[in-house]
Amino acid sequence: MRRSRARRSPEEVELNLAAMLDMAFQLLAFFIMTFKPAPMEGQINLRLPPPVGITADGTQKPGETVDPAEKPQGLTTLVISVFANPQGKIAAMGVGETAIGTLPALEAKLQQVFSDKGTPFDQIIVQVGGKVRYDELMKVVEVCTRQKLAGGEKLSKLSFVEAPD
Repeated sequence: MRRSRARRSPEEVELNLAAMLDMAFQLLAFFIMTFKPAPMEGQINLRLPPPVGITADGTQKPGETVDPAEKPQGLTTLVISVFANPQGKIAAMGVGETAIGTLPALEAKLQQVFSDKGTPFDQIIVQVGGKVRYDELMKVVEVCTRQKLAGGEKLSKLSFVEAPD
């Protein structure tokens, strides 16, 4: 016995998948072509943690915090201040109370300070303005990490604090 094809009833709807796929690809193409991601570098606002002193006598254990009001014993700290212009680039720097204009001048000043045997600096704290871009701060960090202490060892204690407004 031969089967006959069943006829469609008038209520059945046939979906046109070609038109749906066409629309899906058009939407996908639209979103891909109009997507413009913002550049990450230069738009990162720095939120630096509060300063934590490090003691040279070894009484502080890793991860242990010290009251910021207490001055750590046994370390002498050199403070570098870095402030930005509205674009986030370095506008002003200072070593202690001395104003420094450029990164090469900062490097020369640090070499002068650390080459003096009578200068007992063990660490550097960089006070950073809230608007300084990350890449600009890294230039200052590179200058600091190239320095050698009076004894010939490399400077290894570098901390950051957000500068007061």
